[in-house]
Amino acid sequence: MAFTKIDLDNWTRKEVFEHFIDQKTTYSATHEINIEHALHFVKENDYKFYPLFIYAVLRVVNSNYLYRMDFNDQGELGFYDSSTAFYSIFDDKREIFSNIDTEDTYTFAEFHRDYLDDVAKYRDTGKLFPKQPIPQNVVNISMIPWASFNSFNLNIGNNDNYLLPIVTASKFQKRSDGIKLPVSFQIHHAVCDGYQTAQFFNRLQEVLDEPEEL
Repeated sequence: MAFTKIDLDNWTRKEVFEHFIDQKTTYSATHEINIEHALHFVKENDYKFYPLFIYAVLRVVNSNYLYRMDFNDQGELGFYDSSTAFYSIFDDKREIFSNIDTEDTYTFAEFHRDYLDDVAKYRDTGKLFPKQPIPQNVVNISMIPWASFNSFNLNIGNNDNYLLPIVTASKFQKRSDGIKLPVSFQIHHAVCDGYQTAQFFNRLQEVLDEPEEL
């Protein structure tokens, strides 16, 4: 896991970063993604949709360094060379979530295999973080499939400078123009503006429109 430090004085986002990091401004936006083709793909290939969603988010996050910004242990600003999916899984018996990571792989088929192994191993532990150690270079991903929402926001009260993205999906809805999945993208304004947020949603739609390419 390589970490590249930012030369803040020569960074094009210097003024923007300093303004919003001082303001402690975070935001979230929710957008509906058409998943009709993606659902057909997983059904035809005997896959599960959630790992496909996770892998698609990972591909998008790894396409732009701004989605991978963080402060390292020394408090230095920079970005990871790649992110790791850190996602929630549900324990039906205890009705609680656990959060685990699965390493990125070259293909979705390999990731799907490793995802199933990790879920089988850690789902019923009753622990919030059963798989240790937790990577630093994460993208936080969860899905709430029991209800659909128009917006979603997490409040992180103990870290005003948390820069890593948080992606949350809800129950999909069948519409006349397709099957739509509400997806929330939460980020610190110091590292991403509305343009990068729109690019995240647009790229995610492109990836899920062509899951065969994964």
